[in-house]
Amino acid sequence: MKLLFVSTPVGPLGSGMGGGVELSLYNIAQEMIRRGHQLQIVAPAGSTWNDLPLVQIPGNLQIIAQSQERTASITMPENSVLANMWDYARQVQGDYDLIVNFAYDWLPFYLTPFFGCAIAHLVSMGSLSNALDQIIKQLVKQFPGTIGFHTQTQAATFALEQECPYLSNGIDLSLYDFCSEPKQQLAWVGRIAPEKGLEDAVAASQSTNIPLKIMGKIQDELYWQKICQNYPNAPLEYLGFLSTNQMQQVMRECRGLLMTPHWVEAFGNVTIESLACGVPVISYRRGGPAEIVKDGKTGFLVEPDSVAGLINAIARLDQINRYTCRQQAETEFSLQALGDRFENWFYKILDIN
Repeated sequence: MKLLFVSTPVGPLGSGMGGGVELSLYNIAQEMIRRGHQLQIVAPAGSTWNDLPLVQIPGNLQIIAQSQERTASITMPENSVLANMWDYARQVQGDYDLIVNFAYDWLPFYLTPFFGCAIAHLVSMGSLSNALDQIIKQLVKQFPGTIGFHTQTQAATFALEQECPYLSNGIDLSLYDFCSEPKQQLAWVGRIAPEKGLEDAVAASQSTNIPLKIMGKIQDELYWQKICQNYPNAPLEYLGFLSTNQMQQVMRECRGLLMTPHWVEAFGNVTIESLACGVPVISYRRGGPAEIVKDGKTGFLVEPDSVAGLINAIARLDQINRYTCRQQAETEFSLQALGDRFENWFYKILDIN
């Protein structure tokens, strides 16, 4: 296939501003190339993925969807990078069999009927916007099978769990080293923003007095400062936004990963990254992680927003066999498995069209 991937417009690839979308796009792209498909990625200027074929498009970045109200109007900045990327896609569409949209934004969905080339949309978040919900549901009816979700829980937020494929996710397992004997420390990885619920992990760390290694891009500086002020005695260490290699070096030595989302995570890539290192996951029973973690076998699922539940699960981490965690990652979330799911999805869309 000749594939054109159009990236998220909220930040350059490699910046961390795109959150899990960046890792998903990277892994799907490298696996499609490994399988012999021709691939081009369209991304905002400043992207740093020099090992993949990039067309860098200038323009002003889009506001992230999770920072807006559900009833907010659809807006775009002057000289929008989102509009510029899709104008480029329109111009070159004749060179490709399929365009794959990774943006959680209204414009690509709206433009779909006006393109001659088939477009697949990988929806990266749960329902956040009434306008986006409406356009997604329209496309599900008009172009069946072209809207993909990561998990059933995510699709359910749109009331589309019976109508769309679930594609899960996957990672390059060779990049994650197994560790059988961890240190007395915990990990938390993700964008530092209110919907990620970092304060709950910090509270659990302070209560148990187990050091918490925090990794990820600070997206909301005021939120981060408030956490530091509210939990002055928590044994936390902020390590910044790390590369995959740097992150897994820290992660693999942790007793467990805490996942504390206050919203419905579409998937939660860090869940499978943790398992790949042999690190059990303690997560709220909410969103994608609740479909990934095998409660009592590869981690624990606790009542959403319950710090007490986190603390109780931390005390039971030694019950989890770390080899079982790695085994789950190898069985369900390899690049091979990821490639099979996405390749089949792409071929099915092309057959329909």
